[in-house]
Amino acid sequence: MNYQIELRHFIYFLAVAEELHFRKAAEKLFISQPGLSTQIKQMEEILDTQLFIRDKKKVRLTPAGEFLKKEVEFILNHLEQTKKQVKHIGDGHLGEVRIGFLGSAMQNVVPNLLLGLKEKYPTVHTTLEELSNRAQINAILADRLDLGFVRLSRVPKGLEAKPVFEDTFSLVLPEEHPLDKGNFKNINQVANEDFILFSQDYSPTYYDTVLSICEDGGFAPNVSHKSVHAQTIFKLVENKLGIAIVPTTLQYGFQMKVKFIEMKKIKQRAVLSMVWKTDNRNPALQKCMDLLMKL
Repeated sequence: MNYQIELRHFIYFLAVAEELHFRKAAEKLFISQPGLSTQIKQMEEILDTQLFIRDKKKVRLTPAGEFLKKEVEFILNHLEQTKKQVKHIGDGHLGEVRIGFLGSAMQNVVPNLLLGLKEKYPTVHTTLEELSNRAQINAILADRLDLGFVRLSRVPKGLEAKPVFEDTFSLVLPEEHPLDKGNFKNINQVANEDFILFSQDYSPTYYDTVLSICEDGGFAPNVSHKSVHAQTIFKLVENKLGIAIVPTTLQYGFQMKVKFIEMKKIKQRAVLSMVWKTDNRNPALQKCMDLLMKL
């Protein structure tokens, strides 16, 4: 057989793998269903491997198909980014860096990075996307992001992380709460309060750290609400639905009826790290990392 794998095979395969339905995938690709089925069958023959299990009720990926789906997603993402980079470099620019970040990174680290790039490397393009820790890691592994800003103690194999900012934690209270900077002694003074925290899925390290702060104070917090947005947390505190513990820098940029008490004496710190793929060959990425290490 003289057939060879071509780019169209990957595109057709991914459409079926995402839809798990040949008719829907064919409509998405604007081709006929029989034509799509022929291309997938041809691909399986070239690879000498079954990629889909088909029956009258549904379509499922085989283990080989599951593996190929992840690889094809990476290949197509990388190809699309390579095309963009070639265009940028052809226009005389250094390239583009795709950056993911947690909301707290926008208080100082990300703005300082963007200002530094504008001043020192004005031909580096950037795109920004606010994502959870897990979403950033997945995007970097799939080559959808070049650089992330996360709060994680460990990253998967193939990625590297370096701390870029260490912050204290602050207690967030309604404006009229009797506690203030003058009479606050330790965290156990709020042991009976309801707590509003960032979701554990959004930032597991943050969540565990806040629990450890309370445990050091001799209690387990009653968590009444969770959110992925600082503004939502502050709004809930403002409306006296609970209190919160957040990285101190998050207090800036919000105009709400809440007050912050910085807890400088506790051992816990909110560590923000930059994370990237060790084999990333984007020439503009190193410029970003060099700047970050000097901030």
